[in-house]
Amino acid sequence: MSAELSSEIKELLSIHHSIKEFKKDTYLFQDGDAIKGIYIIYKGKVQIGKVTPDGRELTLKICGPSQMVGEVTVFSTDAKYMLDAKAIEDVVCAKITINDLEEALLHNAKLAAIFMKWMGIDQQKTQTKFRDLLLHGKKGALYSTLIRLSNSYGVRKKNGILIDLHLTNQELANFCGMTREVVNRMLSELKKQEVLSMQEGKLTIHDVNHLKVEINCENCPISVCKID
Repeated sequence: MSAELSSEIKELLSIHHSIKEFKKDTYLFQDGDAIKGIYIIYKGKVQIGKVTPDGRELTLKICGPSQMVGEVTVFSTDAKYMLDAKAIEDVVCAKITINDLEEALLHNAKLAAIFMKWMGIDQQKTQTKFRDLLLHGKKGALYSTLIRLSNSYGVRKKNGILIDLHLTNQELANFCGMTREVVNRMLSELKKQEVLSMQEGKLTIHDVNHLKVEINCENCPISVCKID
C-alpha cells in the first residue's frame, strides 16, 4: 500500500505507527476529544467537518489515500480536536501518536520541515475557502466548492470533468454552509445554462471556466485549490 503514497507521507511513516481500520460511518475522532495523534489514509475516504449546537452540519474537506487527517496542535498541553473525522467509506490508515510525532519532530529536521509544509498548505486551503465565501457569498461558496471537487476528484471526459464522488445536494450544501434548497436552485440554474449535469449521483462540469469567471478565480496552485 505504501508504494502508492507520496515521498513526504512515506517519510512521515518512518515514525513508529500502528494500522487502524474504521468501518463506514464510524469516527476516527470527534470534536472535543483529546488529541491522540494523526492518521495517514491508505484506503477509503474521511469527511472532516463540524456539527453546530443547533444541528447544522458543515463539511470542510474530504480526505482520501495519501492524505493526512488530524489538525494537530503539537507541543501543547491538553489540546483537543476541533472537528469530526468521519469515515464515509471503509478506511484503512496508519496512526502516529502525538508523543511519537513530537519526539520525531524534535530530532529530525527533515520530518519537521515536511510537517510544517503540510500544515502550511492546509492553512492556505482553509483561507482561500473563507475568502471565496466572504468575497462572493453563496455563489462563491458553491462555485469554488465545485472547482475544488474537480481538482481533487475530477476525471477528464470528452464532455467535461466528471467528479468521481457520489454527492447529494445536501452534502454539497454542507460544504457551503447553505441550505439544500438554495443549492438546489443554484444547481438547477447551472444545469439550464449547460454548465454542469448530473448522472447516477455524480456531477459532470462541462464549463469549469464559467465557474472561474463568475468568482474571479485567481488561479491558485492546484495544491491549494482542492477539497481534501
